[in-house]
Amino acid sequence: MNETPPSGINYRTVLITTIVSAAATFGVIALLIDIFEKKQEAKETTFRVVELDDTTTDPAIWGKNFPQQYDDYSKTVDMVRTRYGGSEAIPRDPGSEDPREVVAQSKLDHLPELKRLWAGYSFAQDFREDRGHAYMLSDQIHTERQEVASQPGTCLQCHASVYVPMMELGEGDLMAGFEALNQMTYDKAVDHVSHPVSCIDCHDPDSMELRVTRPAFMEGIQTLKEQAGVSDYEVNRDATHQELRTYVCAQCHVEYYFQGDKKRLTFPWSKGLKADQILAYFDEIEFKDWTHAETEAPMLKAQHPEYELWSQGTHAKAGVTCSDCHMPYKRIGAKKVSDHHVRSPLLNINRACQTCHKGSEEELLSRAESIQTRHTELRDLALDAIIDLIDSINAAQEAGVDEQKLKVARNYQRKATFLCDFVEAENSSGFHADQEAARVLGLSLNYARLGEKSLMQKKDGK
Repeated sequence: MNETPPSGINYRTVLITTIVSAAATFGVIALLIDIFEKKQEAKETTFRVVELDDTTTDPAIWGKNFPQQYDDYSKTVDMVRTRYGGSEAIPRDPGSEDPREVVAQSKLDHLPELKRLWAGYSFAQDFREDRGHAYMLSDQIHTERQEVASQPGTCLQCHASVYVPMMELGEGDLMAGFEALNQMTYDKAVDHVSHPVSCIDCHDPDSMELRVTRPAFMEGIQTLKEQAGVSDYEVNRDATHQELRTYVCAQCHVEYYFQGDKKRLTFPWSKGLKADQILAYFDEIEFKDWTHAETEAPMLKAQHPEYELWSQGTHAKAGVTCSDCHMPYKRIGAKKVSDHHVRSPLLNINRACQTCHKGSEEELLSRAESIQTRHTELRDLALDAIIDLIDSINAAQEAGVDEQKLKVARNYQRKATFLCDFVEAENSSGFHADQEAARVLGLSLNYARLGEKSLMQKKDGK
């Protein structure tokens, strides 16, 4: 006997509802599993393939545990030029003395005034556009400056992975190794290094925490903190993680000089970080890098004071670090990692700039380039004024002008050149602190003007 289904029940509807409910349940379970897996993935920051310790210099070994970061680090071989920075590859014929197949463009070719600014100094022989960290050691080893000047081992501290060599030279004492490396000739010191800056120069191999490994910065930042009323400051003990995201870069991207016969790497910060404060420091200790070949002025060469200029800018005041812009965070699965490509923010505007600035990429690029264009125009005016002063000093020397008057003019040349060079050697084309860079160039222009004026004065001072 056939049974009739109860009135009002539709088996097809029941079946569809059951299937939809099962699918929804399965979807929720799959989502929860995915969320759980990603949380676990986020907790597991590394899968240790190899053991790392305080002697592991080779970044490729670190890369076995940190493949994403190492892949980015490997991209520092890229040569991409922005409007005012970076470098395109210039082919060259490699040889036994210099195996490089490409080099960066020469700054001396497109800014020939620099040759006269640095007359008699090794930088007038060879000075090229900066390129990625991958080249920092080879470009220093093979620069033509090595052919005209005897450089000390101190130079390697910004161009090579020197933490392990210093520890070895000091038999476990970093400071003793620092002192030993400074006193070596470059040819001897370079035998102790194998890599450009590496993971171990910025990270503790056990905890992966950021750390400072350069004694000169440890001393320099301690000096700055003392000025601010903070005594007994130890950067690796007292700095916050966010501060270290700048300090690990500032170990090298700074102004410095070689102190005394031992060529001890020293940061001239006891009067402050501003260009004119550093100039006052050098004047007080009567330091000079070389004697100008044309005018016989006692000269100073600025290095790469990115940290000092950045410190005067709006980003520093807002707590934005070097890494926030040059190594911005990115997502790889559930992980948040710093981009170790280490490049200009203008090549990575989406991550580097738009995290904070809501304009379009085109608008932000235009704003940055506008700052750099104005800076470049002002720099060119300062260069022209310094060249005019050099010409005037040369003419005065030939005319037999009083030596005391020449000494005054040479001192103005020294000041004007250092201040102009300070913002030229700094690699942001003024962007790190545009108003401060303009102030410094204004000071440079004024010193060049005063130098010209001093040569025109008569004995009564009129």
